[in-house]
Amino acid sequence: MGVIMDRLTEMEAFATVVDQGGFTDAAKKLGISKSAVSKHVSSLETRLGARLLNRTTRRVSPTEIGLAYYDRARRVLNDAGEADALVTSMQSAPSGMLRVSVATDFGVNHLSPVLGQFLHSYPDITVNMVLNNRYVELISEGFDMAIRVGELEDSSLRARKLTETNKRMIAAPAYFTEHGQPQRIDDLNDHKLLHYSNQASGNVWKITAPSGEKRQVRTTGSLTVNDGQSLLNAAIGGLGIAYLPSFLYAEPMRKGELVDAIPELPMEVQGIYAVYPPGRYTQPKVRAFIDFLVDQFRDKGPEDW
Repeated sequence: MGVIMDRLTEMEAFATVVDQGGFTDAAKKLGISKSAVSKHVSSLETRLGARLLNRTTRRVSPTEIGLAYYDRARRVLNDAGEADALVTSMQSAPSGMLRVSVATDFGVNHLSPVLGQFLHSYPDITVNMVLNNRYVELISEGFDMAIRVGELEDSSLRARKLTETNKRMIAAPAYFTEHGQPQRIDDLNDHKLLHYSNQASGNVWKITAPSGEKRQVRTTGSLTVNDGQSLLNAAIGGLGIAYLPSFLYAEPMRKGELVDAIPELPMEVQGIYAVYPPGRYTQPKVRAFIDFLVDQFRDKGPEDW
């Protein structure tokens, strides 16, 4: 460790002499004596077996070798400085603007109600929650993180699972009274299927049959919407069958406003994730919010919404 520290000290002395153009100003910059600076530089040259500085009575300038060494040394010193700043930042209280992208229906129903508690716990953080139902490019659009439901498409992002939700086909009892209830997947072709326009699979529902076989059903109906809450309202209003996550349909189903379209089908379990940019370092404000959400949804299972 002592050898490494000596090398960094020598590097810093040499680089500062180059930056300041002389030993006197370098000593003032470093807060040590001129002789100490000279000693560090001489020790560095002896260890490397090369002359790094041209010394005249009027000025000091790097040699060709010295200039090449300076470029690499300055990078090393900058990295060391950033490492120190990183530790300081990670130990500091989370603060600053946190920009979060979240699907409108999940944000309104499940994120907005708990934000007050988070902001009370972290008064130095301000949250800018952007509600939308499109895929957001985190880095290019300036988001610190996003909450996403279902299969994660961008494998370059880091992700932490918050909880799970069930997805199933539901409709109002009045709809089935008028149109009959499907008994198997093929029967869905004769029904009005409410389409969510922003789903990754397009206008296709991916359904698992009782046998475990994966099936695809093309949605046909009189309504296409880019918002889950609006689809839910349409289903409750008897306009057709919707394929929605339990965090949307659970309460209306408990009230009897909705029923399962084909109860025999296994439900699709989807993860709900916090995703954030890659890197070895997670900003304290992001880490604090994700930890908070994990705690909030710790006891929420697919059937608990």
